[in-house]
Amino acid sequence: MIVVPLKEGENIEKALKKFKRKFEKTGIVKELRSRQAFIKPSVEKRKKMMRAVYVQQLQQAEE
Repeated sequence: MIVVPLKEGENIEKALKKFKRKFEKTGIVKELRSRQAFIKPSVEKRKKMMRAVYVQQLQQAEE
């Protein structure tokens, strides 16, 4: 459960912004989206490998 302590006289918009930030950090939405469809471990591994290759190429291009 996410608890956002409010100071006396604090603006509700500011408190809502704090809540949204904490909620985003928990990763609940990301996990829910990933659970909507099953991805085979081999496909997940392949995507991870392709991303690593892409990032490495970007880093080499900078140098």
